[in-house]
Amino acid sequence: MTTLNIEGMRCEGCVARIEKALGAAGITHKVDLNTKTVEVEGDDAVIAKAMEEIEDLGFGVEQA
Repeated sequence: MTTLNIEGMRCEGCVARIEKALGAAGITHKVDLNTKTVEVEGDDAVIAKAMEEIEDLGFGVEQA
């Protein structure tokens, strides 16, 4: 699992948007609002896709 730090994730609505986008992309993930992180399972291509999906929603994202 790779941990991504998410900037701007402030509420359950944010979590739901991220979960929906990653789920639709077929990416195995776990979103944690308390730590403002997303754990993503997969290779570098999957991680890059997850980061792109999250950025497209307007959030900042970087690998932890």
